[in-house]
Amino acid sequence: MSKQGSGLSLVDLSAEPCCSPLAEARMPAETAELLAPAFKALGDPVRLQLMSMIASAPDGEVCVCDLTPAFDLSGPTISHHLKTLRAAGLVDAERRGTWVYYRPRRAVMRQLALLLAADAPTPVS
Repeated sequence: MSKQGSGLSLVDLSAEPCCSPLAEARMPAETAELLAPAFKALGDPVRLQLMSMIASAPDGEVCVCDLTPAFDLSGPTISHHLKTLRAAGLVDAERRGTWVYYRPRRAVMRQLALLLAADAPTPVS
């Protein structure tokens, strides 16, 4: 049973980018409303670390049982942070028995990266 983020659903990011990079064009208000929750979710240090652990998992997914011990926080607090990442559309979760496994939504990560992409300045000769 796979669950995607509840609540807000980001733009379908699996095909074409939803918008130009921030450095190239002004973003429409509607797009900003859709993407802001993902950036807000990543604005917390614990969630940013969790996202890094999930995205870099060797098997493409990680059990909550491997995430919780990495922090000096209670299990319910870690669960709250993971729920926020799911609600923002950054990760998918799947329950297997008593454990929940988390996978990054790579298309969403690519879209956020493309949005922040900026060309390097051209060196002046």
